[in-house]
Amino acid sequence: MTRTFDSRARPGMRVIIVHGAHGGRDTNWFPWLDDTLTREGIEVLRPQFPTPAGQSLKAWFDVYDAAVTPLPDRPTMLVGHSLGVAFCLRVAERSASGFEGLCLAAGFIGALDLPDYDAINRTFFETPFDWPRILQNTNKTIHCWASDNDPYVPLPRSRCISEALNSELQIVRGGGHLGSESSFFIFPQVSRVILDRFLDVCSR
Repeated sequence: MTRTFDSRARPGMRVIIVHGAHGGRDTNWFPWLDDTLTREGIEVLRPQFPTPAGQSLKAWFDVYDAAVTPLPDRPTMLVGHSLGVAFCLRVAERSASGFEGLCLAAGFIGALDLPDYDAINRTFFETPFDWPRILQNTNKTIHCWASDNDPYVPLPRSRCISEALNSELQIVRGGGHLGSESSFFIFPQVSRVILDRFLDVCSR
């Protein structure tokens, strides 16, 4: 039975979508997800982070804080793609208030033996991740996706994240890097998880 999301039941829900290195807020399935969730009454933020020029963990935190800090507190989920996964983990790691959950697609940790990416990604991985704190700050509600033919991120690299977070890695057959290069312009699995999670929030 399909549950119906009623945005009137709990106003003020938020989703923050984080793109990856050499990416942007208007790429891949991000505009589609924004439109899908906005129509359900959910506030969506899609910050544009500096990349490749000026990319660093600090620079991304500066953009994130400028976009989010002035806003009122709301039940929030983070959605990350590629390097955006690592950034979402860093955001959750340092959070004082926590999040309703994480949706992580094509994530990885560390160098990928891709010179155009490894140098600008380095600051995101300079210190180990505090996995227990991340779990604590996300209600242990974490969903991970990866493809079986990603040209950039080997499947075991995404699996390391899902295992550290005690989350099942959901495999998308033939999905490439789960982005526009592989004609991945919609991602209904992500929207379904978010709407289900916020239904649970509404029922509290």
